[in-house]
Amino acid sequence: MRLFGRRKGESEPTDDVEPVEPTDADDGGLPGGPWDLEDVPDLGDRVDLGALRVPMRRGMKIRMEVDPPTRRRLIAVKVELDASSLQAQAFAAPRSGGIWEELREEISASIGENGGTVEEQEGPFGTELLARLPARTADGRTGTRPARFIGIDGPRWFLRGVITGEAALQPDRAGAIEEVLADIVVVRGHDPRAPRDLLTLHMPGKPGQEVPQAAAARPTIDLGSPRGPEITEIR
Repeated sequence: MRLFGRRKGESEPTDDVEPVEPTDADDGGLPGGPWDLEDVPDLGDRVDLGALRVPMRRGMKIRMEVDPPTRRRLIAVKVELDASSLQAQAFAAPRSGGIWEELREEISASIGENGGTVEEQEGPFGTELLARLPARTADGRTGTRPARFIGIDGPRWFLRGVITGEAALQPDRAGAIEEVLADIVVVRGHDPRAPRDLLTLHMPGKPGQEVPQAAAARPTIDLGSPRGPEITEIR
């Protein structure tokens, strides 16, 4: 399965994030990641989601997004933190080099075809895209939703992040969600894969488990619970 851009039938980034507690992350700047599994001997406090190991922060929620046509296949991880959100997906990439440069052109064209606008800007992960996507306001009027498309080329993998919410336009509010992206570990595996194939995700800590009644459920990890991390289903 290959997923790039935001085309008809694909899961799209959302920014319906409720206010949450502040993160425990410090202000010492971004770590040097995202990381390849071979470069991280100790995964520490990261949630096992298959191809992605996501660091945990106090007050953070993690949702698994499903493929709309099948409602069974997990295709993305959505992190909600401090009134911002991050959608993360990992893909296979060729040995010969990175693919983010060519993908920026494809994503820009796709967004333009759907009535949005895009501009390139420099961010903490290099060149990224600031998009303004068509959206409906709460009162039914036509508006736009800002989103930052970020690409990181790794060894035989590519990680795409889409940041929405306050962190999309307010740099002083972006640090916490950017630190989560920077501390993700990608598990590429050794199986041969075609470039751009979506790397396999699974339910938290449960390889091979299908999405339970995906048409009605969204598996969620809530790190803001006073009882500690919990996995729930949102119906």
